[in-house]
Amino acid sequence: MRYIQGTDRNQTTLLPEVIDDYIQENNPVRFIDAYINSLDLKNLGFTYAETKETGRKPYNPADLLKLYVYGYLNKLRSSRDLEKAAYRNIELIWLICRLNPDFKTIADFRKDNTKALKLVCKDFSLTCKKLNLFGAELVAIDGSKISACNSNSRCFTTNKLKKLVKYIDDKIDSYLHDLDLKDEKEKVFNAPSSEELKDKIAQLRERRGKYQALQSKMDKSGESQIALTDPDSRLMKTRKGKDVAYNVQIVTDEKHKLVVTHEVTNIGADQGQLHNIALQAKELLDARKLKAIADAGYWSRDSIKKCDDDSVETYVPHPTRSCNKKKGMYTKEDFQYDPVNDTYKCPAGQIMTFRGTRIASGKTEKKYITEACYTCAIKSKCTRAKRKRYINRWIHENVMEELDRRVKNNPDKMKLRKALVEHPFGTIKHWMGHHHFLTRGLDKVSAEMSLSILAYNLKRVLNIVDFKELMAAIQ
Repeated sequence: MRYIQGTDRNQTTLLPEVIDDYIQENNPVRFIDAYINSLDLKNLGFTYAETKETGRKPYNPADLLKLYVYGYLNKLRSSRDLEKAAYRNIELIWLICRLNPDFKTIADFRKDNTKALKLVCKDFSLTCKKLNLFGAELVAIDGSKISACNSNSRCFTTNKLKKLVKYIDDKIDSYLHDLDLKDEKEKVFNAPSSEELKDKIAQLRERRGKYQALQSKMDKSGESQIALTDPDSRLMKTRKGKDVAYNVQIVTDEKHKLVVTHEVTNIGADQGQLHNIALQAKELLDARKLKAIADAGYWSRDSIKKCDDDSVETYVPHPTRSCNKKKGMYTKEDFQYDPVNDTYKCPAGQIMTFRGTRIASGKTEKKYITEACYTCAIKSKCTRAKRKRYINRWIHENVMEELDRRVKNNPDKMKLRKALVEHPFGTIKHWMGHHHFLTRGLDKVSAEMSLSILAYNLKRVLNIVDFKELMAAIQ
């Protein structure tokens, strides 16, 4: 049968073939090579960026960085997978000039250069800025939980420890009861002997001591939970239930869905994260003003007020947390505020006047009351209090009201948020396979995430910008 035939494996050649012939002119590895060669690795803080005249020669950090960037771009994240690929992948053979570092050398490079890897990711974001790939007007913010290198069974909370200690105490009582029966009655067939029961009791007491030591450690540190494999990770709520994870925050620019900046935290809630990550994006983009969209999980009075002070115009929907609304009663939104007279009008049409201030959760609030509550016909739909309905207003409530107006008048922006910021997470998790972290500790995990963000941005830029223009921009 007639087929196109390949080269005979035993065919000898007079001269060796050039490896460069296997790599196309627009192959991404050529850009990876050129970009990393353009970096000042010494200023970025890479180990062995400068070498001594004596001692064993180390690998060039540029070669190991190229290896990692290529790996994260091609679903090769573990040091052992990268070690194998360096032997058989023709693109890697070209990229690092047939070097074959072992998995320990590869893993140590990522472990020892956590800060430098974060700076490389930031440098590429600045490169995108120079290429005018950021609109620097509108960004979307979101967080996602990524599993840590710590199983749920190796994470303990106060409640979990109490249940485990109680279970052990009940088990010990049961074994002690069996020992008492052994002394009174003959040995039962297949039942454990007295010595076996004593061994089990000793093991349980030892385990209880470990649990009590963990509780004591938590009490001293003030933490509500402790993870044994990765102490920096935390048990967090996810869509699939509770999982030991890290919370990854990213900011995506509207123009090309490129990630501007990111941060890894072990705080499970997004609430309170808005101002910090938005300000980082504003500074990197060097924008005088910035619009930021986020979901209701980011709604926090303090964060929104700080964003307003720093010229970040936020679009965050106000979550409904009122118990009255679930019961069909009037909520605070049903009371109309009059900024001219500094009064509220209740649903019954009565005027509620200012009666003083109070401090609640560190915030100064103004109190509004009306005497008409005593004879009001719809009081049962307004309040469960026996006397009056109070309205408390934060002194910066106008910032929240302006935010609510922006969100109401721009419903398309909330739809845009999903398209902007959920796209990168989908790509990183499903296309790049970054469902969990391989490293342990907040610093190492942050460096690992920086490699994933760098690979994501690199892939996007290679699809957006002409390859020749891109190569010319960094040379």
